[in-house]
Amino acid sequence: MFEKFRKPGFAVAVAFGLSILATVDTSFAQNAMSREVTLPDLPAQTAIDPTSLEPGLLDLGNVPSVNAHVMALVSLQAKQVELAKTPLGAKSVAADLIAVNYSKWNSSQISCLDQLWNNESHWNFKAHNYRSGAHGIPQAMPADKMAVISLDWRTNPVTQIRWGLRYINSRYGSPCAALRKQHRSHGY
Repeated sequence: MFEKFRKPGFAVAVAFGLSILATVDTSFAQNAMSREVTLPDLPAQTAIDPTSLEPGLLDLGNVPSVNAHVMALVSLQAKQVELAKTPLGAKSVAADLIAVNYSKWNSSQISCLDQLWNNESHWNFKAHNYRSGAHGIPQAMPADKMAVISLDWRTNPVTQIRWGLRYINSRYGSPCAALRKQHRSHGY
């Protein structure tokens, strides 16, 4: 249940959000009951000495510094999720994940995966079978078992792809073996 709290991207986002909230000046809210509200002046801009920063850290003014590498990873993951929301983008993300995590799978395996998930969901992360309860690109059944990857399985196509690749690898060894099973029994 708390897996997403352990992810560095989530922790950075929460810390960043909390640090921004902590810097908000709410003194003007004391006058909320009066007719006239005076907003505080903006703080004066101070010059930033780039030599005073640790390498890889960004100075965000009054907000504590943030590791630029972590922020870049968060940005990359967000772009990957947005890309995977289209069938063509999902196929591209799957190919990238295969190259990194399943290097033994060749281009014929990627072709089998394309056929397999095209038959299952047309690579639509919102696909849902109301009869069986299968959901997402890999049509996981029951759908909530994708939560072993992340709790955002309903809305995150990358989570669905990661789970589907892991399932295929552990159950069948390869996408082509899973596709053969699908042809025999109309499911995998």
